Amino acid sequence: MSGPVLTFGETMLLLTGRDVGAVPDLEHMRVDTGGAESNVAIGLVRAGVPATWVGRVGTDPAGDRVAADVRGEGVDVVAVADPERSTGIMMKERLLDGRTRVTYHRRGSAGSAITATDLPGSVVEAAALVHVTGITLALSDSARATVAAALDRADAAGVPVSFDVNHRPKLIDPDAARSHYRQVAERSAVVFAGDDEARLVLGRDEQDDDEEALAHELAALGRGRAVVKLGSRGAVASIDGVLFRRPATPVRVVDPVGAGDAFVAGWLAAMLGGADATEALDRAADAGALACTVESDWRRPDPDALHHAPDPSDTDHAVHDHVDR
Repeated sequence: MSGPVLTFGETMLLLTGRDVGAVPDLEHMRVDTGGAESNVAIGLVRAGVPATWVGRVGTDPAGDRVAADVRGEGVDVVAVADPERSTGIMMKERLLDGRTRVTYHRRGSAGSAITATDLPGSVVEAAALVHVTGITLALSDSARATVAAALDRADAAGVPVSFDVNHRPKLIDPDAARSHYRQVAERSAVVFAGDDEARLVLGRDEQDDDEEALAHELAALGRGRAVVKLGSRGAVASIDGVLFRRPATPVRVVDPVGAGDAFVAGWLAAMLGGADATEALDRAADAGALACTVESDWRRPDPDALHHAPDPSDTDHAVHDHVDR
């Protein structure tokens, strides 16, 4: 492997309830940061793979915190300061019924205004891999154009692309989403999706439970490799026509948000290091499970958590309420 993994997108200030309950009932919230692409970059660096994250932030304290947090984890950060827009904010609550709820306040944010010119110099051409998500495709026209420009540059330079669908239904119409996701998947060396996201991309019935077929069809849409994330049921991968399956690694779940990003980082780090698909799934499953054991999208977990028996009452269910203000 030569060069870092490049990823880009929106990272926001994250406010997390310190106690169980909805925001109106809380007295304290912890300040943190979170964003799918920067989460992946952080996970890669922890696995020994250099990574670069590019994004826009406001010229505000929230933007300063975003850049400091991501840079503090060893990621090469290109944070473009936007004096006209504010850094987005999201809030995370641990509800009484065991679910984790996330709400976003990002309409017109600095991060949503990313443009192709924000990708500096040869940052794409020098990358070992470019990682993109469906979130960036859904944020705005300029963000979507940035993805297209990055893929054009990657194709011209022979740099592979990975794509995590990461669908956000309140940000984009499903028919438009399917079209945009398919265009990127067709150009991607590996595609990651939840089973519901795979059905969306492929136009399959929501009641179709054939996970292996989903993996094979998603791989066929792209360039032969796809991984379908199944949460507590593990994951299934189709790699050059061969199917691989891995059960989830059992842990005590504290906060499931960010687990999918950690899973992707684990897989990419393994594959870039020359691992086979079985080892890549093992590392991805363990990374995703560990991410569930901390109250943060990306903060470092205790590796010993993998050896703790899970509580039967644990849940990995997260509800994403995309609220734009």
